[in-house]
Amino acid sequence: MSGGDKKPKHVYLIDGSGFIFRAYYGIKADMVRPDGVSVNAVYGYTRMLMKLVEDTDADHIAVVFDRARKTFRSDIYPDYKANRDAPPDDLIPQFELVRDATRALNVAAVDMDGFEADDLIATYARLGKEAGLKVTVVSADKDLMQLVGDGVEMLDPMKQRLIGPDQVMEKFGVAPEKVIDVQALAGDSADNVPGVPGIGVKTAALLLNEYGDLETLLERASEIKQNKRRENLIEFADLARLSKELVTLKVDVPVTTQLDEFGWQAPEPSILLTWLKDQGFRSLATKVAT
Repeated sequence: MSGGDKKPKHVYLIDGSGFIFRAYYGIKADMVRPDGVSVNAVYGYTRMLMKLVEDTDADHIAVVFDRARKTFRSDIYPDYKANRDAPPDDLIPQFELVRDATRALNVAAVDMDGFEADDLIATYARLGKEAGLKVTVVSADKDLMQLVGDGVEMLDPMKQRLIGPDQVMEKFGVAPEKVIDVQALAGDSADNVPGVPGIGVKTAALLLNEYGDLETLLERASEIKQNKRRENLIEFADLARLSKELVTLKVDVPVTTQLDEFGWQAPEPSILLTWLKDQGFRSLATKVAT
């Protein structure tokens, strides 16, 4: 497979953070280089990325990373993701090594100050759609499911499962275009998105399928028969609107790296082999050498 300077047809947008954390928690073995740096996440990440580029027909590939925890959402709502612990001490040095692994595999890597990786993925997905390309978002993150449809699919790399509109409906009870409204109502404790108290995903889907969209539901909340539900929707309407702002991915990030720069060509074997051996990844090095 080779992208080069050819016009892209199929773009893979890989959720870098998802890969890193899956690798870190998925590989329990104590993997340490001679200099004392832990590399279990780097090993898992490298193995997953190698398999992915080997198996795909995508001609353009990029791994999209988060650069910093503070983004424009923190300005809107200071408590956004404030509940999250710092990464484990042995994982922190591995973040830069993961970028080294990406470069060794000759895969483009992008990030941007002030925006989450999900916003960059959403922007590149839009650009890909507008260019008539097939776009595959490689992630199992539910927050990215709002992007599914119109030439955009998701791929759960661990389960090798494609996620399309039917799978989104199964997860949220609504079509992809209403996922944002469900999340605005239900909130998300993992990200500290408040939502409306007492309303979970199932109830949110039920209400949206009846009233159509979040704004219509909030405007007609007085019609709801269940007392507590009606009272909460009226009292916390502004929180629901704020939550929608927090969960809506930006599709207009002013990206400086363009899609056609994601063309993938097989890495130089000697560069990749040297890097793998330096990390002590003998099994991966053997695979490349044979």
